[in-house]
Amino acid sequence: MNFWNFFWLLFVAFAFIAYLSILLSVVRDIFRDDKHSGLWKAVWFLFLVFVPFLTALVYLIIHSRDMAEHQAKAQVNAQAEVQDYIRRAAGRNAAGELAEAAQLLKDGVLSEAEFAQLKAKVLADAS
Repeated sequence: MNFWNFFWLLFVAFAFIAYLSILLSVVRDIFRDDKHSGLWKAVWFLFLVFVPFLTALVYLIIHSRDMAEHQAKAQVNAQAEVQDYIRRAAGRNAAGELAEAAQLLKDGVLSEAEFAQLKAKVLADAS
C-alpha cells in the first residue's frame, strides 16, 4: 500500500465517522424534539433510513438552531440532575439542619426544649 492509498483510506474513514456522527446527532435530535408529533418524527426517520445523506443535510439546514437549543437544554438538565444527586448523596450538614430547626422554632413548630435537644443531637453528630 503506497502513501496515497493510505491517505485516501484515512480520508474515507474520517468522512465515514463524521457522517455517522452527524446521522446519530440528527436521530437523537428528532426524538428529542417536543415541537413535532410522532408522525413527523416517523417521516424524518424513514427518510433518514432510505435517503440518509440528503435527509441529514436538509435536516441540518432546517433545524440547526433547534438542534443547538435542544442540546443546550439537555446539558442544563443533565447539570441539574448531577447537582441534585450530589446534594442527595452528600446529605445535610449541621449548619443546614440547625438553620431548619431554628426556622421551625421561630414558626412555633418546635418548643425550646425540643430545639435544644435537636441542637445537641446535631452538634454531637457533627463532631
